Amino acid sequence: MKRIRFSALLIVAALTLLLALSTGGAADKDAKETPLIPPRKGESKTIKLFNGKDLDGWEGHKDLWSVQDGVIVAKNTKPIKVSTYLLTKDKYSDFRLTATVKLVQSEMHSGIAFWGKAAPDKGDKYTYAGHLVMFPSGWGMYDLYGRNGLKVDGGPAKKAGKQHDWNDLEILAQGNRVRVAVNGKPVVDWRDPQPNRIKSGPIGLQLHSNKVPQEVHFKDLTLTTFPEDKLMTVK
Repeated sequence: MKRIRFSALLIVAALTLLLALSTGGAADKDAKETPLIPPRKGESKTIKLFNGKDLDGWEGHKDLWSVQDGVIVAKNTKPIKVSTYLLTKDKYSDFRLTATVKLVQSEMHSGIAFWGKAAPDKGDKYTYAGHLVMFPSGWGMYDLYGRNGLKVDGGPAKKAGKQHDWNDLEILAQGNRVRVAVNGKPVVDWRDPQPNRIKSGPIGLQLHSNKVPQEVHFKDLTLTTFPEDKLMTVK
């Protein structure tokens, strides 16, 4: 009886080891097979996405987005069933975006979306399908109406970020690589293993679906097309 039990334990241990090796091998395979798409080439120019006065160049629900004292304010008092966005009218592929952002009310994260498109078929004229850099709360990255949560560790951003205060955010998107800095500290360096999902698309500021009132602020939004290949705000 003892020999049978011992043999069974050995079989279980062997299967566990094989599963672990198999899983690790698959992860390593995914990492090795992620293509290295180089930065795209084009005219490099710096654009102030927000003029500090009004929402010229942007589109979204006028009852949810406004400008107050040089700040873009996203605010809802009634429940929002589907996350909605303030979208740039122009589209971008490779870019550096710097912004100063603040979650004022609620604990739900907001974010900045890119490499995608408006998806009115999902329940809101201004919702977005594409990549999202989240702030604050969960931080990390998300594939909206795609793969959902992406394999990005939000821990470094949580340490660098502030929950209900201003955060300086830099997003550097080139090729299939996304780098993010928060308050002068690099927190994300990730390559999309499925670059076919990457599209030249609008920049979207997120007001998340929620049952409670929210308020999020955005200011100092500056974008450089086809930028230099490094984070510029890292101290």
